[in-house]
Amino acid sequence: MGLHAATLYWLGFNLQIATADAVLSNVMILLSSLIVSNTLRYYQPGKGKYFYIVTWCVLLAALAVFITRILLIGVLDDGSAYASVFDKSLIIRFCIGFLLISGMGLISMLWYTQQEQKINERRKNDAERLARDAELYNLRQQLQPHFLFNSLNSISALIGRRPDEARTMIYQLSDFLRGTLRKEENEFVSLEEELQHLQLYLDIEKVRFGHRLKTEIRQEEGCSSLLLPAMLLQPLVENAIKFGLYDTIGEVTITIEAKCAQNYLTLIIKNPYDATTVRPQSGTGFGLGSIKRRLYLLFARTDLLEINGENNTFTTTVKIPQV
Repeated sequence: MGLHAATLYWLGFNLQIATADAVLSNVMILLSSLIVSNTLRYYQPGKGKYFYIVTWCVLLAALAVFITRILLIGVLDDGSAYASVFDKSLIIRFCIGFLLISGMGLISMLWYTQQEQKINERRKNDAERLARDAELYNLRQQLQPHFLFNSLNSISALIGRRPDEARTMIYQLSDFLRGTLRKEENEFVSLEEELQHLQLYLDIEKVRFGHRLKTEIRQEEGCSSLLLPAMLLQPLVENAIKFGLYDTIGEVTITIEAKCAQNYLTLIIKNPYDATTVRPQSGTGFGLGSIKRRLYLLFARTDLLEINGENNTFTTTVKIPQV
């Protein structure tokens, strides 16, 4: 605006005419630019339709020059000199107006496109998070009845022969399910809390299998405060009990070991198995399959669960990244 007024003043027009011309011309360009910007806020041209925006800028630039001429010639004309200079500068005024208006249009289009992409990305992330949470919830809901039905069948078998043990198992099952409901609100818990909850499950299983089931839980110093997904150990240990006790006779020891190193919490579950009746490499069951899927949904990695069967020992290893 200042350069515009200085140019006219340098051409010999008085300060009033130079200032009025500069202000009115630039105000018309500003209004035209705002029209383009506001239009692009609600309308984004598709591919191959940018010609419409260019045409719109051309029309607005021409309209701005036309209105400016009418207002300035009618109000400020002090003779033919100003009108002659104005008419000779029409092309320059149009080109400058078009460049400024189209420049504002380009900036607005880039800005609104970027904002729309951010909104779409946020909406996509929210949708993915909701889908992930729904799938995680579905997996956990499938695991709980799997264990619950087994426990109820065992209670039913104990009622007639050992009612006291059946009553004890009901109390233990109630405590376990109550703790499970509380964990629904927390996706991650400490190892110490997870082991306390696991002990409730093991107490129930020891009632079911009696002296046949032995467990050993070991953890390195400093691991108790590390975090892992809630209810992660229970299906792993359930899988170990299934393959360790269902196809063998005599006492079976399930080993649960926790190690912490290099920003990982490593859980190792070992159980014996009969190599002649079990194929651990191919039959991982629903429990391990759900754990692998859950780890992928939480950490986007497929290498956090490993299984191995050697020397009649089935080993499940899970690594939990510590962010």
